Amino acid sequence: MARATIDSPELRVASGDGVPVKPEKDRKFVEALSRGLDVLRAFSQGSVILGNQDIARITGLPKPTVSRMTYTLTKLGYLSYNTQLEKYQLSSGVLALGYAYVSNLKVRQLAKPYMDEFARQTNMSVGLTCRDRLHMIYVENRLPPEASLLRMEIGLKLPMATTSAGRAYYSAISDNGRKLIDESMEAKYGDSWPEKKAGLEQAMQDYKEHGFCLSLGEWDRNINSAGVPIHLQDGTIMALTCAAPSYLVSAEKLRESVAHQLAMLAGDIESLGV
Repeated sequence: MARATIDSPELRVASGDGVPVKPEKDRKFVEALSRGLDVLRAFSQGSVILGNQDIARITGLPKPTVSRMTYTLTKLGYLSYNTQLEKYQLSSGVLALGYAYVSNLKVRQLAKPYMDEFARQTNMSVGLTCRDRLHMIYVENRLPPEASLLRMEIGLKLPMATTSAGRAYYSAISDNGRKLIDESMEAKYGDSWPEKKAGLEQAMQDYKEHGFCLSLGEWDRNINSAGVPIHLQDGTIMALTCAAPSYLVSAEKLRESVAHQLAMLAGDIESLGV
């Protein structure tokens, strides 16, 4: 039997770290609902339009189950059906839910002026991200005046293993949370996992010694970035990041100056009581 991973349908209930764990005979757990959400999640895997067979392959769910789910989700307004292609895409119902989450995120509203000032002073893009399984998602991105580089749209997903946002989150969660993520990443990355793991371990060491994590061309060879976790009062962990093209901000400047400023900014945001 295949091992369940953090991206697999078997892992559905969040732990204290926000990391999915496998439910054990939970009578309150609604399997049909979780399968419907798995169908919606399939559209975050890269393609904006999918057929039932595509969704079944991505989720691992039986095709008859997928057909019932897509029919129901279409009736409810969360999917729309393209009759010419005979495939589905996300509809406005999903957008409404996502907008409601982002617009009501208190830390996003309170952090904006602080992020704007940091972006102006450092001439870097400043982002606020939250975790989604093995990725981090932008919920806010602020730019310096008149800047057009590194414009990260809200909702953009970044890999946890190679980005400063993901590394900051990884460094801040519990040992149990990291163990589950490690198992999932090992299954996901295969032969390239040792390299990814080495980057994560270095990030943890940087966080312990300096209070921040770095990604120096490891996600994008032209981008240098730093990340710091933010601990919200409800126990949620998010990540604050700053990034710039390497020709504008060198690795040395990021490590010796800007990343320390970012750590101070994260402390200021936490002090707001969010």
